[in-house]
Amino acid sequence: MPELSEEDLTAVSSLRAAVMRLSRRLRHQRVDESLSPTEMAVLGTLCRCGSSTPGELARKEHVQPPSMTRIVAMLEAKGLVRREPHPQDRRQIVVTQTEQAEAILEESRRRRNAWLAELAGNLTEDEWRTLRDAAPVLEKLAEL
Repeated sequence: MPELSEEDLTAVSSLRAAVMRLSRRLRHQRVDESLSPTEMAVLGTLCRCGSSTPGELARKEHVQPPSMTRIVAMLEAKGLVRREPHPQDRRQIVVTQTEQAEAILEESRRRRNAWLAELAGNLTEDEWRTLRDAAPVLEKLAEL
């Protein structure tokens, strides 16, 4: 890790705390209370990245493969994913989200976007500009 100035360390600490508080508040805007945040994250990954094997999902979600196997089984029992044979490797399966999952994700995004837009309505034009400029940087951090 590079040597950070005191000012940079303060900024990192402030960013961490703000992102955590905002994330916690966004989680409260859930559409389906029966889905855990982890289950929603897996559905979101399937939406963003397309069908995946449980191993690929485990890597993307930073969980152990046995945990992902349990998550996929729960999502399948709820009718939110389908497990299909892998097209090249019959020893594996591919997990695909269902239309029901897509509808839940869309409504969740709509609700969370509306909530966040309402909050952001309190920002000044300069703050909005800063937020628009920061969004790609925050996205990059989230993907690293």
